[in-house]
Amino acid sequence: MKKILVPIDFSKPSEYAAKMAAKIAKKTSASITLIHLIELPSEIVDIYYGSRFSIPESMLYLRKIKEKILDFKNNFFAEDMKVDYFIKLNNPFDGIKKYADKIDADLIIMGSRGHSKFEEIIIGSNTEKIVRSSKIPVIVVKRDSKKFSLKNLVFASNFKKDNKEVFIKFLDFANIFNSKIHLLRVNTPSQFENTFEAKQKMKDFIKEYNLLKYSINIYDDTSIEKGIINFSREKKVDLIALSTHGRSGISHLFSRSVAKSLSEIALKPIFTVKI
Repeated sequence: MKKILVPIDFSKPSEYAAKMAAKIAKKTSASITLIHLIELPSEIVDIYYGSRFSIPESMLYLRKIKEKILDFKNNFFAEDMKVDYFIKLNNPFDGIKKYADKIDADLIIMGSRGHSKFEEIIIGSNTEKIVRSSKIPVIVVKRDSKKFSLKNLVFASNFKKDNKEVFIKFLDFANIFNSKIHLLRVNTPSQFENTFEAKQKMKDFIKEYNLLKYSINIYDDTSIEKGIINFSREKKVDLIALSTHGRSGISHLFSRSVAKSLSEIALKPIFTVKI
């Protein structure tokens, strides 16, 4: 965990992401890169390449953005933290992906808009697009956490082989914080697996890893999303981890009816990696 990328747009969710990044960086001594993406007319070029702008209003705008980033940096990060910042002229989705690769980021932390509907976190937004496509771990932050803790983490999965790469990245993250990992397989009427076979599959999945603090859990519920939420509520988890598929992201796990009645637990940070 050496480099953390935090896309910001100066919204409250951006502040929440910055606060989490600062806390993780304090624990890991990671460097942080703040990036603000803006879309301007094609004749305008990046201020950091030293070109002259033909539109004075745009120059003033970029100057104001730089001032806002400096204020943002000073407000949310300690002086002894290594924090870089950049303004990029690009659409947010392409810009975040491109710059994460450029700096070889180990983690992306993004705030998410919305009120209480979970689909607003993961559907029709740049956050959702990044979640769908990023091989780099992404943490989606929905709200401000007054008490930062990563003691109890849930890894929800079907525990097939294609999830192992995701689990390794998640395990690296969990080990930093000495977290207890709750391995979770949700049984539903349409996706049922008997307890013995499910537990054996989970044991086989983790046998090559030296897990010290973990639990194996089979949870029955009417849907995968309800199972994840209800189990997480019972265990009072600090973060929910899921693998994603490029075509549908994690939105296929959460129906609209469930999203309307989500409790506070669903607003916990969500750690995702694309399979």
